[in-house]
Amino acid sequence: MSKEYKRTLITTALPYTNGPVHIGHLAGVYVPADIYARYLRLAGRPVTLIGGSDEHGVPITLKARQEGVTPQDIVDRYHKLIKESFEALGISFDIYSRTTSAIHKETASEFFRHLYDKGEFVEKSSMQLFDPEASQFLADRYVTGECPHCHNPKAYGDQCEACGSSLNATDLINPKSAITGATPELRETRHWFLPLDKWEPALRQWILEGHKEWRANVYGQCKSWLDLGLQPRAVSRDLSWGVPVPVEGAEGKVLYVWFDAPIGYISNTKELYPETWETWWKDPETRVINFIGKDNIVFHCIVFPAMLMAYGDGFQLPDNVPANEFLNLEGDKISTSRNWAVWLHEYLSDFPGKQDVLRYVLTANAPEAKDNDFTWRDFQARNNNELVAVLGNFVNRVTVLTHKYFGGVAPAAGTLEAVDEAAFAQIDELKKGVSEAIETFHFREALKLAMDIARTGNKYLQDCEPWKVAKTDMARTATILNTALQICADIAVVMEPFMPFMSERLAASLRMDKLTWADLGRRDMIKAGTEIAVPELLFEKIDDEAIKAQTDRLERIKEENRLKSWQPQPRQADVDFDTFMKADLRVGTVLECTKVPKADKLLRFLIDDGGLTPGGRTIVSGIAEHYTEPEKLVGRQVVFIGNLPPRKLKGIVSDGMILSALNADGSLTLIAPSSPATPGSQVK
Repeated sequence: MSKEYKRTLITTALPYTNGPVHIGHLAGVYVPADIYARYLRLAGRPVTLIGGSDEHGVPITLKARQEGVTPQDIVDRYHKLIKESFEALGISFDIYSRTTSAIHKETASEFFRHLYDKGEFVEKSSMQLFDPEASQFLADRYVTGECPHCHNPKAYGDQCEACGSSLNATDLINPKSAITGATPELRETRHWFLPLDKWEPALRQWILEGHKEWRANVYGQCKSWLDLGLQPRAVSRDLSWGVPVPVEGAEGKVLYVWFDAPIGYISNTKELYPETWETWWKDPETRVINFIGKDNIVFHCIVFPAMLMAYGDGFQLPDNVPANEFLNLEGDKISTSRNWAVWLHEYLSDFPGKQDVLRYVLTANAPEAKDNDFTWRDFQARNNNELVAVLGNFVNRVTVLTHKYFGGVAPAAGTLEAVDEAAFAQIDELKKGVSEAIETFHFREALKLAMDIARTGNKYLQDCEPWKVAKTDMARTATILNTALQICADIAVVMEPFMPFMSERLAASLRMDKLTWADLGRRDMIKAGTEIAVPELLFEKIDDEAIKAQTDRLERIKEENRLKSWQPQPRQADVDFDTFMKADLRVGTVLECTKVPKADKLLRFLIDDGGLTPGGRTIVSGIAEHYTEPEKLVGRQVVFIGNLPPRKLKGIVSDGMILSALNADGSLTLIAPSSPATPGSQVK
């Protein structure tokens, strides 16, 4: 950051209120934004953190239709859940509002009308899919069909979630309306478009020449879009849910959600600062930072800036857009529709009091430069091996020793020795590194350096061994523990942006009234004579049972998803009727059933076939893995093909084939008559 700004406005991508927030949202946007905001506050720099719910768009109307409720019911439910979940995790929004608010509707309408009156839109007609049964045009998400790339039969009109391809609804094979199931028709409709091509030269200069310091993924994606050439983008949709287009002749049309949603940053700021909001958006002394995920880069770096350029009136463009990559879960892409996620509200319930552990793990493993993977085993290891064994262990040792040797009262330091000076010097260097990393949005590196302060403290204790020195030199012991207490205070300060709950508890136990970044590295944060609280563990180990509960849950979800996505095998080639009639299907009763020795998959059946085979018919079937207790099949009736040529399997002559059905869950069901039938009866 070359320029010094008077204030910083931080915006965070608005989550859709068609479901809760998950760890992918947190790692990509909200935890890094909160770290940055808390750091600026600690540094005494004016900052406002803006958040809110995106409550318009097709996913919300689809959810409402599925549940048989109104879109307002859906957004009310999830806005409340999301807001409360953020608060519980310590995301310190100055405001968390919503795009169904009256002030947002007013702001978004005025924004559109201002551009409309300036002649910034292009009005044109296009062909769009129309549901003749519902009598309405279909937004992309209201159209499903077969993906033209991977042939997933359940692709959406804007994207195939199976292969990740971006689509247009008209690309789908055999498209269907998600509303009625009808085959849609192409009909003409009229919309307003923002001519991005008009603003391409200004965007190119602003991004490619003015912001080469942006993250490579952000800069590279913007360059790709610009090099391909920008095209006009629709800012209206044929829908009933959203902010109505505020011009005559636009009945039944609303603002497109990606025009509507980013204006929420402005309306939420107006709600927070009714009289001074323009200071945060139009004063060149305000630095605007957009925290987003990589799927939102084009909207925040090209579409929204073009909107602001078109509006004019001094709106400031973002100075940085630190977008993260995606966080996967146990090797698979997080998916709301597949329930493949760690939901924040469920985590808070399953791991009460461990908000900081999640914040720590998501930051330590943040997908800043590439997609990363969250695993429950890594979560457990980082808690047990880093938070408990390094940070918590150091603080606990210091406070226990202070109580043991000085009655819980911080002793005065004597003359510092080289080892003491070296520890303080190391912390000064780490402070600079943490500051620089946060300022440049490298939060993983910042957290690593912050943890190095705890590692420095542990090494200092090991080098000084106050438990040994106390046997002969209490004055030196006092200096060691005074120094160690200052390092504990450093941890309380440096960790506040990352783990605010732990920081607050630690600061309270050290009787620290106020934390400021300027205090970090000071040698007298803990005054001699300060009474230190009775030691308590800052972190506790997470046992295998708690982790197994989470991995078992994911296994259940994986199986549920497999069943939902199951499709029957394609039908075989046609056979003529006479050929089919040659198959002799019979009913038989199982007399014996045993495993075939040295054959894991084979069972030997002896079937009563009504006397067709004297002594019973022997059939060998490869279904042993599905029936591990074959003796329980005795007495069951089955259907078999009775006129196949006999064949030898493991030395046993098998005379026929038992019919069975392979189910979606991988289990096997033997085909049998619905009521008892005489052995040997033909199946007709």
